[in-house]
Amino acid sequence: MFLKKYFSIKKRNAKIAWKKAKASRTCYLFLLPYFIVFTAFYILPVLMSIYYSFTYYNVLEPAKFIGFDNYIDLLLSDDVNLIGIKNTFLLAAITGPLGYVMAFIFAWFINELPRYIRAFAVCVFYAPTISGQAYMVWSILFSGDAYGYVNAFFIKFGIISEPVLWLTDVKYMMNVVIVIVLWMSLGTGFLSFVAGLQGIDASQFEAGYVDGVKNRWQELWYITLPNMKPMLLFGAVMAIMQSFGVADVTMALCGFPSTDYAARTVVTHLIDYGTTRFEMGYASAIATLLFIVMIICNKAVQALLSKVGT
Repeated sequence: MFLKKYFSIKKRNAKIAWKKAKASRTCYLFLLPYFIVFTAFYILPVLMSIYYSFTYYNVLEPAKFIGFDNYIDLLLSDDVNLIGIKNTFLLAAITGPLGYVMAFIFAWFINELPRYIRAFAVCVFYAPTISGQAYMVWSILFSGDAYGYVNAFFIKFGIISEPVLWLTDVKYMMNVVIVIVLWMSLGTGFLSFVAGLQGIDASQFEAGYVDGVKNRWQELWYITLPNMKPMLLFGAVMAIMQSFGVADVTMALCGFPSTDYAARTVVTHLIDYGTTRFEMGYASAIATLLFIVMIICNKAVQALLSKVGT
């Protein structure tokens, strides 16, 4: 009886949805080009990657189904991948939350500046993100000879006696990479935070103080953050994607491969197998696992942000 009633309700809802879709068919026709492009260049590649992750595929030969062998080798036999997983989660755990919070704090402070100064400060703050190769400046700062600015500074004040190979020494590579990635991550959600702060109606703050808001921290928690939930979510998604997708910085500054794979990340491991060795099945397994982890992290962040202001 219960199942019959359940399916009856589902059937009725489906009929209502179909009627609404027919009434709005012109809108769907306008959306069709985007739907086709999105499906062809986003949905299908993801589905193909999942399929190829269960195969041995080297581009030159037809894909051969091998089940979970790629995943077993990836998690149990590939020591370099374990280094990449450790480094990726280290970067995500430090640069993701810290960069996200710092970007919001800077946006909050800059929002209090006068209009023209605020516009200039936003441009200056976001400039490193606009120029994709901005991290190359750090290769000069951390150059491994005595002419590198960091080495020259430390030698001048007697902190070190000889140049340090910051970008090739296993002891220092990841520390430098973390600093650079954190610096670059600050602009990711920064503009959305500034836009969100600018979009809050001033009357809400006045009403809040009438209702008992006593200081700026209560104003932030009960008024500012609840009004910025969409921007906070967007910034969180961008921070997660950037922190898990680190590759260009390590490849350009520390080499590809880096010394003893000390700066290896999951994405550089993926690039190695996908574009250098052409083991596309194995590379697809790496991409699929990374995709799953990023979805889980996004869901966790959404659950946390849903409690903001409650």
